[in-house]
Amino acid sequence: MALLVPIATAVTEGIAPASAGFNGNAFDFWVDSGMGPIKSRVLRAADGNTNRVVYVLDGMRAPENLNGWEIETDIPNALAAANINVVMPVGGMSSFYADWNAPSEFFGIPAGGAPSSGSGAGNALAGGPGKSYRYQWESFLTGELRNALADRLGFNRFRNGVFGLSMGGSAALTLAAYHPDQFSFAGAFSGYLNISAPGMREAIRLAMLDAGGYNVDSMAPPWGPQWFHMDPFVFAPNLVGNNTRLWIAAGSGLPTSNDGPNMGTVNGMALEALALANTKAFEVRMATLGARNVTYSFPAFGIHAWNNWNDEALRMIPDLSANIG
Repeated sequence: MALLVPIATAVTEGIAPASAGFNGNAFDFWVDSGMGPIKSRVLRAADGNTNRVVYVLDGMRAPENLNGWEIETDIPNALAAANINVVMPVGGMSSFYADWNAPSEFFGIPAGGAPSSGSGAGNALAGGPGKSYRYQWESFLTGELRNALADRLGFNRFRNGVFGLSMGGSAALTLAAYHPDQFSFAGAFSGYLNISAPGMREAIRLAMLDAGGYNVDSMAPPWGPQWFHMDPFVFAPNLVGNNTRLWIAAGSGLPTSNDGPNMGTVNGMALEALALANTKAFEVRMATLGARNVTYSFPAFGIHAWNNWNDEALRMIPDLSANIG
């Protein structure tokens, strides 16, 4: 059980959240869905094209006001400057951007009957997104949002990119594996790419309790089709067969000069080392399938923190740009 606690923390994201970095060049884009109205933030490509589009996915603590990439980094502006339209879905805390089996609840008690405690597991019976309704994120991203972007903004429905960190990295691979006409490129940073490995389900259970008080059993029953649908290690043959261009990354766990001498850095080192081991296992799996469609990035320095993911996104942008639209 001692091993599960750090792994569970590792599937969350970011060591020290920064203050919101609202981007005045982006705009709110609301779309009705089976979950109710969902906001995305959209930033247009610098050259005005509508052909080149990337979806940018958040981590487990995804807030309801802005996407973490907008809050913590300047990557949306870097993408727009590379003539890529940026779509930043907002919300989906602990969702894995999946279609859930049921609304999150515990012991058959509907959520919302208790006030928010302000702490993770203490929110198990409190209200929140995905608790009074069933998360349907995969359907939304590949259906209602995709169609609304095309119908209202003229964005290309095909050969889009998608990338994310941690939870969002795993989800990016899932979306590309099952929707190859929509996504020709997928990137996963510090992702958890073998969720059926021993201990990983319970690790995710603890992480989801901490990130908003969510129940993994509401997301997907153990070891069934819904669970395996979310596991990159299992669906790796889809990624090879689709010839999806992939960018798979994890840092070494060694701090950079920008990571201060504090407990946040110590935790981030341990968390990224675990992510690296998980990502290396996926690399071996892809090699056994003869994959030739992947770039792996294992920088010598980088912990489980936004500065690492910011730098990784900058390294990825040329490859993303060359493989969408």
